[in-house]
Order: sequence, then structure tokens, then C-alpha cells
Amino acid sequence: MNTIKSKVLIVCSSLLLWSAPSLSSAQNSIFSKQNTAQKEWVGQSSPDFKLQDQNGKWHTLNQYKGKWIVLYFYPKDDTAGCTQEANQFKSLYPQFLKSNAVVLGVSLDDVSSHQRFSQKLGLPFPILADEKGELAGKFGIVRNFGITKIAKRESFLINPQGAIMYHYSSVNTQTHADQVLKDLKMAQNK
Repeated sequence: MNTIKSKVLIVCSSLLLWSAPSLSSAQNSIFSKQNTAQKEWVGQSSPDFKLQDQNGKWHTLNQYKGKWIVLYFYPKDDTAGCTQEANQFKSLYPQFLKSNAVVLGVSLDDVSSHQRFSQKLGLPFPILADEKGELAGKFGIVRNFGITKIAKRESFLINPQGAIMYHYSSVNTQTHADQVLKDLKMAQNK
């Protein structure tokens, strides 16, 4: 009996070793496709959306034609990094308004979660409930953790005609809002 178990273990181990290189190359292929897709956003039209904010008000891409849009995705309401990032946008929000820009936060949380989060922080801008992950999915930034899905922390700066000018795939929650504001002003001066 032990001999049979040993042989099965050896065969399974061999199969695992033989398949490991192909798994690795498949993973590398997936990640390289994601990186390429991220770079392809700049200059493209933003995907359309229709989502409710923390107050139940509907927002669409079309209603912001003629304005700059900061569309920032974040993983989860009321977590440390997401709170820090929201507070950074809150503190700079008057400057975004002066620059003809709206700030729209987006996560996969529902309207009531957004309402609590927004009230707790006193957010002056809309945070949109993408509960089904449709908009995050269009941008290719949904992370699936088994039964839980979240949006990756990424942002997009969209010009008044609806084209994506900047895609931030790596975000520092302490400095991101300031960087977006600088990039916005630089893009407006071109």
C-alpha cells in the first residue's frame, strides 16, 4: 500500500514540475497584457457610465462634457488608505473646482456604504457606487478575491471632450491628489 502511495506521489510531483513553467509563462502573459492595456488608455475615449452617488443621485459621463474629470477608483470605504486618499482629494477639492474639474470617487461598495463614508469624512464630491463592477470592469481594474471583488486603486484624468489624458496605475494615497492637480494644470496649459 505504501508503495502505491509513493508512486502516486512521485507521478503527481512530476506532473506539477512539468506544468510549472507553463503556468509561469501563462501568468507572465496575463500580466504583460494587463500592462499593455493600461498604457493603451491614454488618448482613448473614457467608457461611458451611469452610477449613483452617496445621495442616490445619478451621474453619467455625458453630463460632465466641457469639464475635466478626475475618476479615481479605490478598493473599500472606511479603510485606512481609502480614507487617506479621500481626505487628500477633499483638501484640494476647491482647487480642482477652480480648474474646471470634478472629482468622482468610485468603488464597488453600495450607496449606503458610500453615504456613511462620505458623511464621516465630510466629502464635498460624489463617490459613485459601482456595485456590479461594471465601470471598473470596463477599465479592467476589478480584482477578484474569491467571493469578494474590489476595484484596484487606479485613477484616470479625463479631458472636457471625454478622452483620457492620464492613467495612474500606481497610486500613493498621501500624494496622489496633489499629483493629479499638478498634471491637470499642466495639461490645461498645453
